[in-house]
Amino acid sequence: MFGLGTPELLIIMAIAFLIFGGSKLPEIGSGLGKGISSFKKGLKEVDESSTPDSKPSE
Repeated sequence: MFGLGTPELLIIMAIAFLIFGGSKLPEIGSGLGKGISSFKKGLKEVDESSTPDSKPSE
């Protein structure tokens, strides 16, 4: 995953914990998860709205 190993991920998580604190991290994770799912849903809707049979006008 982006060339990051376990030690690097643990250091990043520790820094995030120090910056945001233990009470804010679940809120940040929840917001990030909702954002990602909304993005995927939007991509799916765009993909479904385009018809594969249509040809570009020349």
